[in-house]
Amino acid sequence: MADAVEIDDLHFSYGDLEIFRGLTLRIPAGKVVAILGSSGSGKSTLLKLIGGQLPPSQGRVKVAGTDVHQLSAQDLYRLRLEIGMMFQNAGLFTDLNVFNNVAFPIRENFHPPEELVRRIVLMKLHAVGLRGARDMMPNDLSGGMTRRVALARAIATDPKLLMYDEPFAGLDPISLNHICHLIREMNEALGLTSIVVTYNVKQALAVSDYAYVIADGEVVGKGTPKEIESSSSPYLHQFVNALPDGPVRFHFPAPPLEDDLRLNSPDRASAH
Repeated sequence: MADAVEIDDLHFSYGDLEIFRGLTLRIPAGKVVAILGSSGSGKSTLLKLIGGQLPPSQGRVKVAGTDVHQLSAQDLYRLRLEIGMMFQNAGLFTDLNVFNNVAFPIRENFHPPEELVRRIVLMKLHAVGLRGARDMMPNDLSGGMTRRVALARAIATDPKLLMYDEPFAGLDPISLNHICHLIREMNEALGLTSIVVTYNVKQALAVSDYAYVIADGEVVGKGTPKEIESSSSPYLHQFVNALPDGPVRFHFPAPPLEDDLRLNSPDRASAH
């Protein structure tokens, strides 16, 4: 099976803060693949690298066989039409109603007749169960409804690759299950490849065909959901079972507390 996304020896930093240091992974076409990791592990950054929003300092990202970061701006925009994105905060336009939010990428990129726009938007909203909410404003929607509208907009241009950035965050159990089912159903009904970035282990493993776990800039675990859950890796055991003790650090890197609190610190000395 061909790979929809190929990432090889990926390096990226925000200034002195190293995020990836040789990340390599594959996203097979037609599958739902979860990218798991603790907060700050670079999951959302990885999506930006795949979409060409950020350039790597080293390595290569290929989507549908094309090196993303070697494309001209025009070719990159063309590639992005094949990529749908469900943002972590939904990213809906607050001054547009539900219908016009979903219609926006269709009008912006293809300029079809309005009757065709209407038909496409209603079909996309029907797919996520919100055709009856087309006249509502984003501020009047619940959290689960907001995510579903964002999903309808993400599939509005019939992309081949769909990326979800923390789709389960902040949802009640019923809304969370709705989103899980929609991710699976959309992938199968539309023949998509889906990348689900999340720290919600339970839901991600329930919806995905394959999963990668990243930490300290590298892949520390990969496999089917069953392989991830049964792994003997100390990191995966801690992460999957949400254990407080293990290799995952709680404190962000910093000097020893004694050094920060020492009485003869430069700041304290200068105060006198």
